Amino acid sequence: MASNSSSSGGSDRQRIAQQRLRIIAGHLQRPAGDDSALLAAECKDQGSKSDASSEEKTVPRRRQEIMKWNGWGYSDSRFLFNKKGQAEFTGKRYKLSGMIIPGLKEWFEGTFGANLQHKSPATPILNSSAVRPPTLNEAFVEELKSTGVPFSHDAEDRVFRAYGHCVHEIFALREGRIGRVPDLVVWPNCHNDVVKIVELACKHNVCLIPYGGGTSVSSALECPSEETRSIVSLDTSQMNRILWIDEKNLTAHVEAGIVGQDLERLLNESGYCTGHEPDSMEFSSLGGWVATRASGMKKNIYGNIEDLVVHIKMVTPRGVIEKSCQGPRMSTGPDVHHFILGSEGTLGVVTEVTMKIRPMPEYQKYGSVVFPNFEQGVACLREVAKQFKGFDPNRLCVATLLFEGNREKVLQHEKQVYDIAAKFGGLAAGEDNGQRGYMLTFVIAYLRDLGMDYYVMGESFETSVPWDRVLDICQNVKARIVHECKERGVQFTPLSTCRVTQTYDAGACVYFYFGFNYRGLSDPVHVYEQVEHAAREEILANGGSLSHHHGVGKLRKEWMSETVSNVGIGMLKSVKDYVDPNNIFGNRNLF
Repeated sequence: MASNSSSSGGSDRQRIAQQRLRIIAGHLQRPAGDDSALLAAECKDQGSKSDASSEEKTVPRRRQEIMKWNGWGYSDSRFLFNKKGQAEFTGKRYKLSGMIIPGLKEWFEGTFGANLQHKSPATPILNSSAVRPPTLNEAFVEELKSTGVPFSHDAEDRVFRAYGHCVHEIFALREGRIGRVPDLVVWPNCHNDVVKIVELACKHNVCLIPYGGGTSVSSALECPSEETRSIVSLDTSQMNRILWIDEKNLTAHVEAGIVGQDLERLLNESGYCTGHEPDSMEFSSLGGWVATRASGMKKNIYGNIEDLVVHIKMVTPRGVIEKSCQGPRMSTGPDVHHFILGSEGTLGVVTEVTMKIRPMPEYQKYGSVVFPNFEQGVACLREVAKQFKGFDPNRLCVATLLFEGNREKVLQHEKQVYDIAAKFGGLAAGEDNGQRGYMLTFVIAYLRDLGMDYYVMGESFETSVPWDRVLDICQNVKARIVHECKERGVQFTPLSTCRVTQTYDAGACVYFYFGFNYRGLSDPVHVYEQVEHAAREEILANGGSLSHHHGVGKLRKEWMSETVSNVGIGMLKSVKDYVDPNNIFGNRNLF
């Protein structure tokens, strides 16, 4: 294993040593064939631990201990306007924490017409009496007790797993309006626990909804209101271990409940990384990435999730799906993994994933480029995508850059990018601005909650589109948003903007952002949904995809037939009918 000479303090060295011993043990015990005995033993050991035993994991069983129940992220981290009227970011978890953000107040008031004297505060505490009592399948619960798998029907636990982060979901929580929620939450500790839970659910006809990081923005976690069976949220957060690292083949076998920041931290301690960094990586899980076909900010270097996956294990009502070979490529008919990737919890639960890993980059450098206009910036990104790969052209009003690799290649790529940028009128804006832009990606979701405190509602959505349509789709969708807001009585001109995020040889991913001041609107969520619906129609009319990486869920499934054809929907339904004939995984996403 690679050494980590930067570790300081006896406790840190001991923790890292223990982690490495576990990885070595995984190498020694990794079976060539059937691994059920090993996993059963590991599962038993994990299950014998107390709730607080895993000091290395970020997500506790009771997430509400550290995270907001009605907003994004950590409870101690938020944007606010202090008594002096200055914008600041609270907490100690981010580089931005404790800092005053000059200009945010003026931008906020000027862009949205917001008045800091007019607040729309959220309901601070969940009223448990507003949560309908659980509908328990007593026979299921009784048999579940014998498995030793932890479970709860506490109101807070159930509500926390009933919502993702769509505008209508968060708005309802802020107002204390609670709809259908799971009746029970279960926390499996390993693959074998999941097998037991699924078998019991099939036996007693219980509806299962897998829950990873809870960062969905597609209504994927909403409990179907028409579901009459007992609904069980299967929370994978306690399945959070790296089971082994194979240094010869540069792969790692990981439990699917681990969140992105823990996965990278644990791999980094051994000198490796995956390089997969979606905006939500702090809280989203490996299983969720697989289930939604996730993409990350460094995809130009490391690839999207489908490029990183070597092997997937998934538990379905029919049994366990997994390949018998972990070779890099197989010609054995359609790839079974592609039935699992993007399945959004409709077929089963992803329990373990073997991923490609890489040695940590020896050199990392940020950068940024300012362009005279958006069109020149897009033209530059297209040219860079043509000439070479191995960079990450990111974010905000300027192009934010991150170069990784050995020092020689980083400096070479940096020069190439800046030379190309100069041809399109780009000016280097400095490494500090690049680092700030990259860092803002992880806190930008907190801005939505700030807006909602002052009658401002906003959200983002994404698409992928061929290069020759990027400028048209950006112009037309932004104009459509402004038009729809005006038609629906929004008094102030809305924020309507976009950014190009990931680039490909044949096209790009485009993010759209819009927000508006909803004072004076009787049903702002309905207005928001109408505008977003119109914007999605405009995206499709301009040749954009239904989604690049957020997924379909229930929010966008009305367009699935148009997107993949009726025959395509029939194929998907046929797989569902075979794998899950009784609709045990009944979240009703996709179709």
